[in-house]
Amino acid sequence: MRKLLLMCLVSGFVGALMALSVTRDGPAMRLMAQERSAAIAAPVAGSSGADDLADFSAAERVNIAVYENANRGVVNITTRMARQQSFFFDEGRPSEGSGSGSVLDKQGHVLTNLHVVEDAKSARVTLFNNETYTARPVGADPDNDIAVLKIDAPPEMLFPIKLGDSTRLRVGQKIFAIGNPFGLERTMTVGIISSLNRQIPSRNRREMKSIIQIDAALNSGNSGGPLLDSRSQLIGMNTAIVSPSGAGENTGVGFAIPVTTIRRVVPQLIRHGRVIRPDTGISRVYQTEEGLVIATLVPGGPAERAGLKGFRRVRQRRRVGGFVFDEMSWDYSSADRIVAVNGELVKTADELLTIIERKRPGEEVTMTVVRSGRRLDVQLTLGDSE
Repeated sequence: MRKLLLMCLVSGFVGALMALSVTRDGPAMRLMAQERSAAIAAPVAGSSGADDLADFSAAERVNIAVYENANRGVVNITTRMARQQSFFFDEGRPSEGSGSGSVLDKQGHVLTNLHVVEDAKSARVTLFNNETYTARPVGADPDNDIAVLKIDAPPEMLFPIKLGDSTRLRVGQKIFAIGNPFGLERTMTVGIISSLNRQIPSRNRREMKSIIQIDAALNSGNSGGPLLDSRSQLIGMNTAIVSPSGAGENTGVGFAIPVTTIRRVVPQLIRHGRVIRPDTGISRVYQTEEGLVIATLVPGGPAERAGLKGFRRVRQRRRVGGFVFDEMSWDYSSADRIVAVNGELVKTADELLTIIERKRPGEEVTMTVVRSGRRLDVQLTLGDSE
């Protein structure tokens, strides 16, 4: 009887060990291990030790780490704009606006949306320690709603946010937004990436592409603030929300400019004050169902040098009675119709510009056009927009 009891105890003990081993290798345990690793991998800036976070879950530790690592790099931007009045040309009482921004470097460059500072008479940037500095504009890109400001703050008071990578983002990925909604400085909201590669209109009615859609709460004042991943790296800049009433309230649909665009644009804004884009020398096109008809070319520009043709102005002489008149008219049949660039079909001016802007000045592209019913390829060397 004792032997039987002993064998039952041993069998039960072995079974418990096997069950524990299976559970440890299961999906739930793997997920817990990943969350624990993520929490450890994201150190909390300024924390006094692990004991301070002992009462928080792994997910909460990641949230806390992201905020404490990044919040000192988020700034509040206030602007003053004059309201023009017609009576005696009085500018009236200035109105105020506000938004958010991210510290880019120790030299005092600050990233924000162009619409936050556009048309402002003055702008001021408030850091995490409530120190406020006058900001001066460095450069702006209306096509992507991006602006860079500069403040003369001590380097030790500037905490740049590290730029991440937006090329490997996934729908469902956890994200964090920090900004200044309703003037409440450095407020963080949490959500996920709802969709990728959205398109929204820019300030000049061009389409901004590769936009990140998120469900984290964004409100007035969040514009220009950073969108962060769980490693506290900037993966986008919050720029717009869907607000059916137009009042700017959060509806759970927000948009952010990807950091790949920011990485491409910001260095040019700092260096040149604007983005120098490749130029085709085509000044105007008309959209048709069969392609883009070239209307006018820049005299001596890349397109004209390549032999592309736009509308041709024709002079005709008419005799009326004893008088002779010269009349000018346009020959539309002589214009080339663009159907593709580098083998990519184009149907709109925006599609044409999108393909061209992937290139650099001096590079060559192949324009496929239809001329007098014949299809031909024209090699065009891009100029620059200066």
